[in-house]
Amino acid sequence: MPEGHTLHRLAREHHQRFGDHPLRVGSPQGRFADGAALLDGRVLAKAEAYGKHLFLDFADDRWLHVHLGLYGKWAFGELPAPAPQGQVRVRLEGNQSYADLRGATVCEVITSADKRAIEARLGPDPLRRRTSGENAWRRLSASRSPVGLLLMNQEVVAGVGNVYRAEVLFRAGLSPFREGRAVPREVFDPLWHDLVTVMRAGLRVGRIITTRPEHRPRARDVAAEDAHYVYRRAGLPCRVCTQPVATEVLAGRNLFWCPTCQSS
Repeated sequence: MPEGHTLHRLAREHHQRFGDHPLRVGSPQGRFADGAALLDGRVLAKAEAYGKHLFLDFADDRWLHVHLGLYGKWAFGELPAPAPQGQVRVRLEGNQSYADLRGATVCEVITSADKRAIEARLGPDPLRRRTSGENAWRRLSASRSPVGLLLMNQEVVAGVGNVYRAEVLFRAGLSPFREGRAVPREVFDPLWHDLVTVMRAGLRVGRIITTRPEHRPRARDVAAEDAHYVYRRAGLPCRVCTQPVATEVLAGRNLFWCPTCQSS
């Protein structure tokens, strides 16, 4: 499932390609025909993301709300657009570009009140401007659940997925099995700050790189196999202590951690 930085990049691309001019909106698949009819011919006023949710503002209290889920994907191209291939839920066509949406878990037209209700259910998004981790701390510190589970809970922190979860816990030296209520404030605050840092880096470069320069062969041009500390490195030596990286299924997702470096 795409993590938060991907949705923010998608919002940026939608605005760059389609912002401030009328769009042709259709549903070649047919499943979104009614919603497309409500948006067709309208101007895209702005595009924004909150966590793993994308919101496209077509003005006059009409928003296109998309949650990609596990299989959703946007594909962009230049006009003229080719004949739709596969199950295209939504096609947007502007002055020069088109975009096709396939496989999204949620694709709906909502009001501003609906949007506010969705956002109210979510925890703070580290990539939103002027966002603090206070609400995340309040929810995490009151929970008996392990912090490795809480960081993936979108009601605690919006936009964090399996990669960021594993990597920021390693960088903090924090066991993923520690109860949220047992994480002291002096540990949480640097973790939140680090989460903001690595997610902003992901937004900037378009990929998740969490290893520090001293723990990889090259500071620049980071290869895929050198980008992470523990994610998908089960059985391989930890980059810091050389002990094997461990893995376990937690709430249906594969968790990765170093038992030595993350013993606290």
